[in-house]
Amino acid sequence: MRLPRRQFFHLVASAALLPAALNIARAEIYPSRPVHIIVGFPAGGTPDLLARLIGEWLSERLGQSFVIENRPGAATNIATELVVRAAPDGYTLLLVASPNVTNVTLYPDLKFNFVRDIAPVASIGGVPFIMVVNPSFPAKTVPEFIAYAKARPGQINVASTGTGNLTYMAAELFKMMAGVDMVQVPARGEAAAQSDLLSGRVQVMFDPIPSSMGYVQAGKVRALAVATATRSDVLPNLPPVGDFVPGYEVSGVIGIGAPIDTPHEIIATLNREINAGLTDPKMKVRFAEVGVTARVGSPADFGTIIADEIEKWAKVIKFAGIKAE
Repeated sequence: MRLPRRQFFHLVASAALLPAALNIARAEIYPSRPVHIIVGFPAGGTPDLLARLIGEWLSERLGQSFVIENRPGAATNIATELVVRAAPDGYTLLLVASPNVTNVTLYPDLKFNFVRDIAPVASIGGVPFIMVVNPSFPAKTVPEFIAYAKARPGQINVASTGTGNLTYMAAELFKMMAGVDMVQVPARGEAAAQSDLLSGRVQVMFDPIPSSMGYVQAGKVRALAVATATRSDVLPNLPPVGDFVPGYEVSGVIGIGAPIDTPHEIIATLNREINAGLTDPKMKVRFAEVGVTARVGSPADFGTIIADEIEKWAKVIKFAGIKAE
């Protein structure tokens, strides 16, 4: 049976619109099952803490569990590749963090391309850093530290959580800008690096404020300065490192990413709800308690942050000749 011409074209047009309609319907009911946020760090550190805060918020807002799945190892590359290979349906997300931006330069031969394969969804915040020393260390200010280090090149050990992590990169940036020579002592995770500092095996560490604040308040480490551009609201008595090393600033990137072909409607839903969390009064208090600066913005805004950080740390990596382990 031949269809009338008008009816035929109506059916063709309807068929062409069907995939878009299905995408919209899928976004409208998203999420209909638990969502996994893959975290490339051990439980207990700053990235894990922030992932759990935002996961709890999204669970309440969207009515489905947002499960935090820790997959540490290979400088977050294991977690990132897992998400890259996942179905682009919004049910497997990546906690994007600073190692993702440094790894772009450190690991040119990975099986994936972070910039090409992960879509920015939303920034969660900036994680400010702090410069802390063992209480037995003689320097009590950044200028005293620099003078002491310059008089003893290669004799000061600095703790980090491994090549590519921001604790490592922050120390390298300080070495480059302050003109001092220190020895990196990488540890397996933030807790192990802090243990090295507390025991005196290393003398200094550039650590996220949320991780170090308890030790600072308990007097177990001595804080010399914050790595923010201005004074921190949670540690207002500390000067910025930049007061003594002009231009020095370190703030960790934390956000959410998804496989590149994830529907725009799902990304928009997640971005909207994450931004709602970042402006919620109760969530703002929780962020402030741990010294994290919330960053509200669009997926494109988060993409710009990522691009800027890749460029910044690529210069440090190339200047210092840093190689992946």
